[in-house]
Amino acid sequence: MFNRIDHIGVAVEDVESALALYRDAFQMEVAHREIVEEQGVEAVLLDVGENHVELLAPLAADTPVGKFLAKKGPGLHHVAYQVSDIDATLASLKAAGLPLIDEQARVGIRGSRVAFMHPKGTDGVLTEIVEPAAGLAGH
Repeated sequence: MFNRIDHIGVAVEDVESALALYRDAFQMEVAHREIVEEQGVEAVLLDVGENHVELLAPLAADTPVGKFLAKKGPGLHHVAYQVSDIDATLASLKAAGLPLIDEQARVGIRGSRVAFMHPKGTDGVLTEIVEPAAGLAGH
């Protein structure tokens, strides 16, 4: 069902401070940076081999990441798995009775299609599935 880990999402209060750690101290290369209005975040992908760390800073306190930071503070937010067909994967997950936050894929960073599974069905781990935009699979 899952092809590989696509990225690990990390909630941060401030992107520039987080970049001082991940880009500068850890020497990870910034692969992409964008504002994802639909999700209320500024997102930065950093390369780690063929995978990524995704830094997520909320655009406002009432966004999902803003609420996460208020409740839990900065840190691990989610694990994302890459799939080749997100619609088929969502149908399989739903048929298996797993609770989904998103029953339909939505647009994510770099034009990918994404959906989240509810942590209550994944042993407390917020889980994202990602179908990369054409030409980005494996990147």
